Parts: sequence; structure tokens; C-alpha cells
Amino acid sequence: MNQSAAAPQNPRDSFLAGLGERVRAVRARRGMTRKRLAEVAGVSERHLANLETGQGNASVTLLRQLAKALETSIAELVGEDSKDSAESLAIRQLLQGQDEDTLARARHALEGMLQGTARDPARGGRVALMGLRGAGKSTLGRMLADDLGVPFIELDRVVETLAGCNVAEIYSLYGPAAFRKYEVRALEETVASHSPAVIATGGGLVTEPATYQFLLTRCFTVWLRATPDEHMKRVIAQGDLRPMAGNTEAMEDLKRILSGREVAYARADLTFDTSGRPLATAYLALRDAILPRLQSL
Repeated sequence: MNQSAAAPQNPRDSFLAGLGERVRAVRARRGMTRKRLAEVAGVSERHLANLETGQGNASVTLLRQLAKALETSIAELVGEDSKDSAESLAIRQLLQGQDEDTLARARHALEGMLQGTARDPARGGRVALMGLRGAGKSTLGRMLADDLGVPFIELDRVVETLAGCNVAEIYSLYGPAAFRKYEVRALEETVASHSPAVIATGGGLVTEPATYQFLLTRCFTVWLRATPDEHMKRVIAQGDLRPMAGNTEAMEDLKRILSGREVAYARADLTFDTSGRPLATAYLALRDAILPRLQSL
């Protein structure tokens, strides 16, 4: 008997490892650190860490707490969400292995068919900048607005005006669900009252499908992307460590958040990488990339 052959993996261990990975993936998509999820779910951070690394068991009660905190279903966490129909599976198979250009054209075709109505004719007058903190949305957005002679609007500031308190207080007092309600109101009011404009959106807006779809149909969207190192360096330079403060796994969390949102961010009309560019150089390149696209809308 070959003693060097690896022992078969315990199915239970495989299930727990998969469960932990799915919890991490959904947490990243929501932009939540492990510490924050533990607080919202009412569980210990150590227990959550064990679960995410496949070392701890999970009761039904724990799964329900996590699903509620992550605003998802237990079925998604355990990998047994069976809502996909035969048609949706067939579409996935058709798209599997296609190149990025083909996938982009297929997405645009589906969006046009499913939206039911044409995109807002005024969308070309509104430029919405997306990305995580540190991508350059505020700095580059103000410069672009000044150049175009249009208002610059930070959506988080509109949210704060509606709520009567700052973003951190909204999360602390009312929770993430309340913030998202204020955010969609802020976006709707901004779109209704401003055209043209340059809008800096919150990093997590793309995790709300209906809100994000509204943004895509009402604005010309630009994903300002950067490497995790660039994001972290810029956030630290701003003196803003939220929501990373006190978390020894800050960089790992940031990488997971970026990875979890990449597919959503990539739906933007334009992707622009700000990594490794001086501010003036980045702005001129961004302006030169945007203007021809706006003129063609």
C-alpha cells in the first residue's frame, strides 16, 4: 500500500471549509470587516474567525444570525441556494469561457433587454465616479467638475443632510440598512435635481443591485480603480481608517472587498486605473478618456 498517498478529505471538513469561504466572500461583497460582522451578528470575533477558516462548527442559530447581518439567505451561505432555473444555468454555460469583450457585449445586450425602457437621455451630462475610498473620487471629481463647469456632488454628504448626522453615526445608530435607504434617496434626489454634474458615489453602492442599476441608467459611470496598496496608502494619508481601524487584518480585508466587488465595478461605462500616477497626470488622462465618450452619448 502506498503510504504517501493523501488521505481522502473528510466531507464534513470540506463542507465547513466551503462554508467559511462563502461567509468571507459575502462579507467582502458587503464591505464588512470580520470585527464589524461579529458585532452586527452578535457573535464573538474568535468564533467567526474559526468558522471562516473551516475550523469551527456552525449551528442553525449562528447561520441565521450571520445571514441576517449579511442580508443574505442561509441557503447562499451553505451553498445550497437552488433558485437557479434550467434557463439561467444554460445562460451561464453559454457565457463560460468567453473573452472579456464578448462578455461585455452580452451584458450590455441583456441590460438593454431587461431594463424595459431606454437609458435616461440626460445620463451623458452626469458623470458618476465609483470605487473604494482612496481611489481618488473626491479629488479627481472636483477637478473634473471645475473643468466642465458643473456642480460636484459627494453622495455621502447628501446622505448626511437627509439623515441629520454623519455617515459613521448613521451606521452606529441605525445600521447599514438605514444607510442604504438614505443612499438611494440621495441618489434619486441628486439625479432629479442635477444635470449636468459630477457625482462621487459611496464605495458600497454597487452592492445594492436596484440602486446600482438606477445609477447605470441615469449616469455615465467611471470606475476609478487602484491596487490594494494604493488604496490603503491614500486612506492612511487622509487620516481615515474607517472601517479598518483596530483591525490587524486590514489589508486582507481590503483585498477581499476589492475582489468581491470587481465584477460589479466592471459594469461601469469606463474603467480608469489611478495606480502609480501623480495627481496632475492622472487627472489629464482621466479627462482625456472621459470627454470623447461623453460627446458620443
